[in-house]
Amino acid sequence: MTSLSLAVHRARGATETVLGQLERQTRDQTAEIQKQLAALQTRTETLSGELSRLSTRVDELSQRVETLTRQVRATQPPAPAAPRPAPAPPRAPGGPQPTDVYQTAYIDFSKGNYPLAIAGFREFLRRFPDAELANNAQYWIGEAYFSLARGYANQGQADKATGALEQAVQEFRKVIVNYPRGEKVPTALYKEALALLELKQPSLAEARLKYLLEHFPQSEEAPLARDRLAALKKE
Repeated sequence: MTSLSLAVHRARGATETVLGQLERQTRDQTAEIQKQLAALQTRTETLSGELSRLSTRVDELSQRVETLTRQVRATQPPAPAAPRPAPAPPRAPGGPQPTDVYQTAYIDFSKGNYPLAIAGFREFLRRFPDAELANNAQYWIGEAYFSLARGYANQGQADKATGALEQAVQEFRKVIVNYPRGEKVPTALYKEALALLELKQPSLAEARLKYLLEHFPQSEEAPLARDRLAALKKE
């Protein structure tokens, strides 16, 4: 019994010792946790304060931006009204329009359909003799005959080539006579001179080149005319 009592006493002492250790550890851990919780709470409160200050600052900046925007708008002049589109040219009642007839003839010329182009430009001049493109149409008639002459010459048809050249001279001359202020006059003078040279009429060609240089010295054809005159003097 005595031995049993001593064993129980020792066991109780050991248990109390273990319990004491556990209690101390628990207190220490609880204290550490409470310390960490207090630090976390302090940090959270600090962040909340900073967030509140930032939110207030953002609100202030937004108000300043809005105020500045209103001031800038107030000082800017009103935007000019968008220009109205130019009214379309009045269309002639019924029938094709001048530009349609002209473009059709020009397309035929660009494709090498010279007889069709000549007919188209003549129809244009018949219907719209006072149109802005009238001098151009007359010029392209001369150019079409000039191109036909070269085609006949390449085919060995000398008579047809001569006839086309003579017609080209007449058509180029009409540009100068009928539209003296037209933009195609210098070009028509130069091409007329070239046709005269191919017709073996150098004196008339020289006269047309000199007329070109005298009346249109700043034209694009003037340097070409000088070169042709220089070449004629050497022949």
